[in-house]
Amino acid sequence: MNHYETVFILTPVLSDAQMKEAVDKFKAVITDNAGAIVNEENWGLRKLAYPIQKKSTGFYTLLEFDANPEVIKKLETQFRRDERVLRFLTFRLDKYAEEYAIKRRSLRAAKNNASQEVKEN
Repeated sequence: MNHYETVFILTPVLSDAQMKEAVDKFKAVITDNAGAIVNEENWGLRKLAYPIQKKSTGFYTLLEFDANPEVIKKLETQFRRDERVLRFLTFRLDKYAEEYAIKRRSLRAAKNNASQEVKEN
C-alpha cells in the first residue's frame, strides 16, 4: 500500500451538513476499497487564488490515506462526477514527505492541546 494525500475544494454554497456528506462520500470510496484514512483536516472556507466557475471561495479538505493505486482512479472518478467539487489534487507521498506529514500532524496536535489548556484555565 502507498501513502497518499488528497486536497479537494468544495463549492462555497454548501451547508455544513452537505459539506460533511460530500467528505464522508469520498472517505467511503477509500475505505470501501480496502484503504485506510490516516488523517483528515478541514481547512474551512478560504479565498481562492483565482475564480473557479465564478466562485472566489471554497471549502478546503485534506485527506491522508493508505491505499492501493487502483483506489486513486476510483476516487478521482468520483471527484470528476461530483458537481460540488471545484478542484482536487491527489499525490503519492515518498518517505520524506511522509515523515514531514507525521511531523506536521504532531505539531498541529500539540498546538491544539496547548490552546485547549489555555481555554480551560
